[in-house]
Amino acid sequence: MKISRLTLLAFLCALLVVAPARAELNWLTDFQKAQQDAKTSHKLLLINFTGSDWCPWCLRLHRDVFSKPEFESYARDHLVLVMADFPRAKPLSKEVRRQNQELAERFGVQGFPTIVVLNGEGKQVGELGYVPGGATAFIDELKRLPQS
Repeated sequence: MKISRLTLLAFLCALLVVAPARAELNWLTDFQKAQQDAKTSHKLLLINFTGSDWCPWCLRLHRDVFSKPEFESYARDHLVLVMADFPRAKPLSKEVRRQNQELAERFGVQGFPTIVVLNGEGKQVGELGYVPGGATAFIDELKRLPQS
């Protein structure tokens, strides 16, 4: 019996080592850095205007789309991600708060969630909100946007 427990323990440990770890997406908060990254990597820049700790549709967008493996995979290959957050309880630095407000004014954001997509040159190529149908439907909408 001890041998089988040790074998099982060794097997489980091996699974932990071999199983690919799912890394979280890197949502930037520095718009200028993100814009430069998008330009140099030839990717689209997706700005997520969100109320991350209070907006029901924002929370649903995160749950139904942004946290799904298919979106994470697509984003790694095609997008630079920026979160322009407008939380009620979560603290933000004064600089980030000011930047997010300026971005919201620049892109005419009226409500949350609003997704603004820019090309590498900083030109707006699309705007989305919550898209029913989960990550696949959201990715399909992104694929319809012009790349330049």
